[in-house]
Amino acid sequence: MAIDLSKHYTLFADLIVGFHFSYVMFVIFGQVVIILGWIFKWPFIRNPYFRVIHFLSILIVAAQAILKMPCPLTIWEYQLRELGGQTAEWDISFIGRLLRLLIFFDFPPWFFTILHVGFASIVLITLILVPPRFRKRQPVNQ
Repeated sequence: MAIDLSKHYTLFADLIVGFHFSYVMFVIFGQVVIILGWIFKWPFIRNPYFRVIHFLSILIVAAQAILKMPCPLTIWEYQLRELGGQTAEWDISFIGRLLRLLIFFDFPPWFFTILHVGFASIVLITLILVPPRFRKRQPVNQ
C-alpha cells in the first residue's frame, strides 16, 4: 500500500510560504514599531533580544542580495511544490497563492538588492539612534 505524499509536500510548501510571509512582516512591521516606539517612548522597543533578532533578520536578507544568493525559503518551497506535482506560480492553494502575491514582485534583481540593503541600513541607523538596553548583571552576594 503506497502512501501519496504529494499532499504533504504541498502542505509543507504552504507552511514555508507562510513562514516566509511572517519573516517579511516581522522585518517590516518590527521596524515600524521601533520607530513608533522611539516617538512614543515605548520601553519594550529597547529589548535587546528583539532588536538583535530583528537586525540579524534583515542583515541575512541583505547579505544574500549582495551575494546574489537565492532565498533558501523560496528554493525549499519550490522544491516541495515540485515534489507535490505543483508549480509555484499556478496550481497552488488559495492561501499559498495569496501569500506569494503579497511577498513576490516582478522587478529586476538590482531593485531588490537596493531595497534590502537600504532597509538594512535603516534598521542599522535606528539600532544606533535607539540602542537596545542591556541589563547590567547584578553582583552575586557571597
